[in-house]
Order: sequence, then C-alpha cells, then structure tokens
Amino acid sequence: MSTLPSDARVVILGAGHGGAQLAVDLRAKGHAGEILLLSAEDAPPYQRPPLSKAYLSGAADAPPPLLRALPAYEKAGVSLRLGVRATAIDRRARRVETATGERLAYDRLVLATGARAAPAPFVPADLATPAAGLFTLRSLADARALIPALAAARRLAIAGGGLIGLEIAAHAAAAGIATTLVEAGPRLMARSVSPAVSDFFLARHRAAGVAVRLDARIEAVERADGRIAAVRLGDGETIACDLLVSAIGAQPRTELAEAAGLGLDRWAGGVAVDAKLATEDPAIHALGDCAAFPSPWAPDQMRVRLESVQNAVDQARFLAAGLATHSSGAQDAPAAYDALPWFWSDQGADKLQIAGLSLGVDRWVARGDPGSGRFSLLGFAGESLACVEAVNRPRDFMDARKLLAAGESPPAAALADPEVRLAA
Repeated sequence: MSTLPSDARVVILGAGHGGAQLAVDLRAKGHAGEILLLSAEDAPPYQRPPLSKAYLSGAADAPPPLLRALPAYEKAGVSLRLGVRATAIDRRARRVETATGERLAYDRLVLATGARAAPAPFVPADLATPAAGLFTLRSLADARALIPALAAARRLAIAGGGLIGLEIAAHAAAAGIATTLVEAGPRLMARSVSPAVSDFFLARHRAAGVAVRLDARIEAVERADGRIAAVRLGDGETIACDLLVSAIGAQPRTELAEAAGLGLDRWAGGVAVDAKLATEDPAIHALGDCAAFPSPWAPDQMRVRLESVQNAVDQARFLAAGLATHSSGAQDAPAAYDALPWFWSDQGADKLQIAGLSLGVDRWVARGDPGSGRFSLLGFAGESLACVEAVNRPRDFMDARKLLAAGESPPAAALADPEVRLAA
C-alpha cells in the first residue's frame, strides 16, 4: 500500500455499508485530509439487510433504517454527497467525472460501488419495470416499490431460490399471498449452503405454503393489459401471477473500473485487488460486493467476491487502518485482509447463520437432527474445519466463529455431539 499523505484527498464511490464505514473510520483513525463520500442514491446511507426482512413488512414511506444519523458525517468531517453518479475515472489526471459534468480530483480513490440485480432475460424490455409488474430487491427504492405491490397482490411468482428470493417468499406466504418460487437448479441456495440445509429449507418453505419448482426455468412471461400476468416454464407449465420478483443473482458494478482499464477477475467477477485491497493502480482500491480479493479462507487463497454486509464492513475497517497508518506514519496496520467470512438469513421463523467458506469442503458432519428444526452442519476440507452452517443454533454459530478464527480443527467425532458445546 503506497504512502498516503496526511492531507490527501480520499474519494469514495458508493455509500453502502462499506463506503460509509470507510469514510467514518478513516477520520476516526486520524486521517486529516478531505474525505468525499459519493452516493448515486438520494437516500442517506442505510442498512440493506432489513429491506428483505423487517422493512418489507412495513409501510413504503417508513423512514429507512439509517447506518448512522446524518449529523454524524458532518461531525466526522466527511463530505457526504447524495444523488451524485460517477461516470468515468481519469487515472492519469486522478479525477472522477460525474453525470453533471463535475471533475473531482483525488489522491486516493476507493470503489465501493456494490452490485446490481442481474437482468431477467425472460422479460421483454417493455415489461421490465415495476409499473408492468417486474420487481427486484437490492435497494431502498426497490423495497419502496415492492411493498405496496405485495400488499395488493394475491399471486406472486419469484425467479431464483437464493437467499433474497427465499426471504421474500417467506414474507409473502406469511401474508397470505399465493407464492410460487422457480429455481433453475436442483436445490435451493446451491451456491451458499450444503445439500442438507437446502433440503431443510425446501421442506420449511413448502410447509409454509410456498410452491417451489426445482430444475425449472422461466422461459417467457405472458401479458394482459400491458402487465405481466403469468410466467411460462420450460416444461410448458403456466403460473398466473399479479407480480414477478426476479432474484436470480447480482452483477458487480465494475463498469467504471473496466472503462478505466483496471483488471477484473474473470472467475470471481469483480475488480481484482490484492491482499491489501489495492488494484493494479496504487491510487485506487476496491472493497465490498464489487471487489474480488484473495481469501485465506478459500482453496489456494483464490480470489473470491462476497455479497455480504459483514465482508464490506470488515474490508472498510481494514482499509481505513491501512490508509490511516500510512497517513500518520504508524506501523500497526494488518499486513493482509484475512477476516473470517460470515453470513446470515432469516426465512420465516428460521435463522440460518454461516461461518467460513464451503469452497473446499469435501465432507459434511451433522450436529443435531434436522427433524428437530435445530441443527448444524460442519464442513471439513480434509481434516480441517472450514465452514459451519447453523440452523436455529446461534450458539453453534458463535462458537464456530471462534474456532475458525483461531485456526482450530478438533476431530469431527468430537464436534458431532449436539449436547457438547463447540467451544468446549
């Protein structure tokens, strides 16, 4: 990480969890230069996880769950600018151009641009709007459009059986909406969880009234009066719906980086950074959903891209420490980003919590009985504990985080007894 003068101007593109955390932490750790935080959204930085959980059950005009009160940015000496969209990065001149024609100089630039909902290829362009019945859920604006639509709906179709799709399905079913979820793969949350956890949540959602179609694809939509009226599957089945939610994944916002000539990781799909979150340009860093970084928790420390609030916050704290260290001359910053990944999802009354990464897992050990509704799966890569999935067992999750962070791997047989704490 190149030296950062104490009066350097830091420009942060993106005011989500990572960008906002970085701005405040930089100041708290002693950086004296200007900190400019740009957000393309009009809303102040807000918490994103509640959008598919508690916020979805409220009113569309309810105040967003803010990350911190607006005066906190002013108090920290952070210049927060809302509704400002960056359109280009001039690396030679070290400046960012905006949609309004501004040219903002930087000494250090941080890309915290996040990700957008992947487009739904089965919906024609003239129907790909909330007004025509197609919704996504990535932002506060998305949530505010979806809330009244769900309140008026009787039949809902969801494309995608990942975390967001399932959280929406749980909410809709609890609200009495006839809900059908279509997943192209053979199981739910296949990119995120073990087969046993997939099976558990499949049974839970079906018991709650969600009609789940696995190994099924939406091939087209049918319309009536200028709106989506049904989805047609590859096997010919037609499912009537008042609205369609597309939750088929996310695309990292890397277009600014790519246009500026910065390298992308083709496998992970994000802006390629090193262990200090620096791009190939020493004046530019990236973090959060848009960044592909080498993880010590992945096989061979391969680059991964994690769509996780905690990862974005942890990376922001790491980067703030590194930049502020160079700014102040201290030498106490971590050498490389190595925070343990962890995730969570609330689906109806069930809580799923995951610590670690399952990329290298070759064996799962059950801890508890899925039939009881409370169990954990321990993922081993060889003899090393790599990942723990806890379903309604929060103590297992907390203990697992400590075990993994400490690099401890007790024998699988010793961990399988649900009556014995993992921490023991």
